[in-house]
Amino acid sequence: MSDLTTLHELTERLARTDALAEGLLEVLRAGAALLGARRGLVVLEPGDGLGPASTVGLGLGRADLGHIETVPRGSTSYGRILDGLPGCEAGVTQPDLFAEEGLDPRQREVAARLGYAASYALPLSTETAGRLGAAVWLYDEPAEPGERRRHLVGLYARYAAEHLARLLEIERTRACMATMTEELLPSRLPRVPGVQLAARRRTGPRGGGDWYDALPLPDAALGLAVGSVTGSGPSAVAAMGRLRASLRAYAAMEGEDPVAVLSDLELLLRLTEPARSATALFGYCEPALRKITLAGAGHSPPLLIGEQRTEFVETSVSAPLGMLACWEAPSVEIHAEAGETVLLYTDGLLQRTGDPTDRAFARLHAAAAGVPRAMRRDPGAVADHVLRTVLPDGLDAADSEEDVVLLAARFE
Repeated sequence: MSDLTTLHELTERLARTDALAEGLLEVLRAGAALLGARRGLVVLEPGDGLGPASTVGLGLGRADLGHIETVPRGSTSYGRILDGLPGCEAGVTQPDLFAEEGLDPRQREVAARLGYAASYALPLSTETAGRLGAAVWLYDEPAEPGERRRHLVGLYARYAAEHLARLLEIERTRACMATMTEELLPSRLPRVPGVQLAARRRTGPRGGGDWYDALPLPDAALGLAVGSVTGSGPSAVAAMGRLRASLRAYAAMEGEDPVAVLSDLELLLRLTEPARSATALFGYCEPALRKITLAGAGHSPPLLIGEQRTEFVETSVSAPLGMLACWEAPSVEIHAEAGETVLLYTDGLLQRTGDPTDRAFARLHAAAAGVPRAMRRDPGAVADHVLRTVLPDGLDAADSEEDVVLLAARFE
């Protein structure tokens, strides 16, 4: 009963992990407790070759792991498991590394340097996913786990492998969505005399439809845009890419009239994706005049941040794109002073706070007003400060259903 209780507690702790690195570290901790070891490492190397491949240590620093990796792979217990050598399916025991015959001299040297004398290794694999990797636990003195300990850690490892396989798929999905999204957004912002640009984006694990853009236009002008497509996942990311590409085309044709740009975009959205809506904000920026002509569709108002003022820009109330039979709203003009920054953002910044709308706007205004003077010369520093202040304690980087986009333009 004691063993069953221990296994239940350890598997419950593992089940609460939702990130691959966290799950690997928890497997090492649980295995160390079951085997009576103090240190260990997991080598993640999925058999399908799709990655990711990594090594995580318990009680071992990066330099320690680097020393272990200098040992020829075929001489290590985890290497024999990963290479599928016969007799390794149930694990590899090395009860006394310094007394073992035929041991590679490099392995004995590394063991002496790091202060371990024995090891016990297990494969991590499932029937459906195949090989995931191998876990190794290290003993400070010659030792070998008894039959009971090996049985318990074997039961745990079988459950752990299934959980790690699920976390691996999530990690791959996240990486795939992040790559898709990055490819659909600007790889770099344009350099236009008279204005400095910076953008920040945070996205959830499934990927979302928030986006930004900045494109050079004739007569040394600049088009600035942020927007959000409803939904999440691959379909929202694809819709975001189509919407952004269309806006770029309309901006190139009639960017001086932001209302016309969003009207064209609304018509396209209504004809091609009638079941989807979107918010958008497009501005025609003239850096030489420090002026932005702006039109918005269901989008939050931008912020004007300067030494003498921090205020929301008054924009007309308008419906999101795709919500009305015909969209149109008047544009407004922003006149900035030298050194002032115009901050465009998506609603995810407000929604991630979890506050009511009025309190979220107040928090955003306070964060913008509190930007230290030394940071105001750098639009990237302004965006970072706002992001960290509105979403403190790591909330800006945590997984969330809500995407966040900020686009900052500082006038010189």
